[in-house]
Amino acid sequence: MADDDKTLPTTKSSQSDVDAFLRKVAATPNLRQSGRRGRLMFAMDATASRQPSWDRACQIQAEMFEATAALGGLDVQLVFYRGFRQCQASPWVGNAKDLLKRMTSVTCLGGQTQIDRVLNHALKESRREKVDAVVFVGDCMEEEVDRLCHHAGELGLLGVPVFMFHEGGEPIARRAFEQIARLSGGAYCPFDASSAQQLKELLSAVAVFAAGGRPALADYSRGKGDVVRLLSHQVGNR
Repeated sequence: MADDDKTLPTTKSSQSDVDAFLRKVAATPNLRQSGRRGRLMFAMDATASRQPSWDRACQIQAEMFEATAALGGLDVQLVFYRGFRQCQASPWVGNAKDLLKRMTSVTCLGGQTQIDRVLNHALKESRREKVDAVVFVGDCMEEEVDRLCHHAGELGLLGVPVFMFHEGGEPIARRAFEQIARLSGGAYCPFDASSAQQLKELLSAVAVFAAGGRPALADYSRGKGDVVRLLSHQVGNR
């Protein structure tokens, strides 16, 4: 990554899964002040098993920016961990080209998960300037779950929901990711390689939420697929 990047301190979804995820997004309060750009932290596990998913995310991320263009824009910070205690955050970027350049410069390396450092970084960033949402994409968890839950609760108190996208069905990770999402006020959704389109729609929905809140999600859903239309229905009933 670029020299100004920061080194941080050291199953396929069923329809019911998607429905539950979208209900959580629709119910999440958005405290973004009018007149400022939304801020979304895009955090990813870049350990060795994640390379195929990283490549898919590189293709998907442009959709996030396109979905929010009419809402005043979105600033995104890429955060990733890999290898031996390597955890980095990019500067905040405001367009897909810059984010893609940073993502394509990263190769995945074997190592243990560092979700604790990601959540702790999200806390520090939001205390400095409000972060509207955190997206995390990963497949496993090898850390002390109580510590992760503590950070998730702190993020919840700051109004920073964490949306946990879980590739595969590893049960320990699932339980941890569900708790992180719940305590932060976010949502959990599993996915696999066969649900790339669904992941794209869900990530775009969260980006729209970060940029414009629930009303923007209702507008965004018009003319979209079933997954996003369901979200519009949930918003319309609130």
